[in-house]
Amino acid sequence: MSYVYGRNPVIEVLKTGKVDKLYVQKGNREGSVKKIFGMAREGGILVTEVPKKKLDDYSEGNNHQGVVALVSDYNYATLEEITELEHILILDKIEDPHNFGAIARSAEAFGFKGILIPKHNAAYVNDVVYKTSAGAVENVRVAIVTNLSQAVDTLKDKGFWIYAADMEGEAYTTVNLKGKVALVIGNEGKGISPALKKHTDVTVSIPMVGRINSLNASCAASVLMAEVLRQYATAEVPSK
Repeated sequence: MSYVYGRNPVIEVLKTGKVDKLYVQKGNREGSVKKIFGMAREGGILVTEVPKKKLDDYSEGNNHQGVVALVSDYNYATLEEITELEHILILDKIEDPHNFGAIARSAEAFGFKGILIPKHNAAYVNDVVYKTSAGAVENVRVAIVTNLSQAVDTLKDKGFWIYAADMEGEAYTTVNLKGKVALVIGNEGKGISPALKKHTDVTVSIPMVGRINSLNASCAASVLMAEVLRQYATAEVPSK
């Protein structure tokens, strides 16, 4: 079980039917909280009004906006289910749940319906991810795999092209990103591991002209996913 807090994330998770119990700050029934009460009533979810201090505890001091939902454990997908999708992300040891949540939010916005994460040294779906993604993680399938390199080989067998985001790669604006695409985003500090990079098909970079020559993992992922979406309309799969 985990806690989801904040009005928009709670509204999104209420739509999934996974909320077991809802906690609302005493006396707080204005604005979107009124909508949350209505959704809970329609879903037959127990609502308990509690002091702000209780919500502070549930959210570990984060900004809960007067509402916290207790939700069932996240339902992870299988690798096989992920291979049935068109556009996916592979997160190589993204350890910050805020980054994971931001990436999941962008993934949902740009039509990337699946995310692969490794079993070790990676953030899992938790309340911080829910909050940062504004609930979007519920609309994206996340699968945990033991070995990312082996998973990449499986994706290739299913017709995916694997694109690694790396500063030394080709400018993404010159690369054909059509067809079944898997984007690999590396660790916040170390980037993509050399072993995994060897299994990718193309390395792409984001041209920059400022003094800072790198982007946050979630920002880089958003830029590349936006380009994939732009190219999606005229899909011509490159031949291997």
